[in-house]
Amino acid sequence: MSTSDSSPPEGSTPDRRPLIAFAWLWVGAPLAYGLYELVQKATQLFTG
Repeated sequence: MSTSDSSPPEGSTPDRRPLIAFAWLWVGAPLAYGLYELVQKATQLFTG
C-alpha cells in the first residue's frame, strides 16, 4: 500500500524562515530606498 501525502513527516523539513526573511530583505530594502527617493524628488518637484 502506497500513501502519497503531500507533506513530509514531522521534523524532517528544514526551517526556511531565515531564507524567507533574507528574500524579503533582498526585495524590501531596494524598494524602501526607491520609495524614499521618490518622495524626496516629488517633494522637491512640488515645493520648489
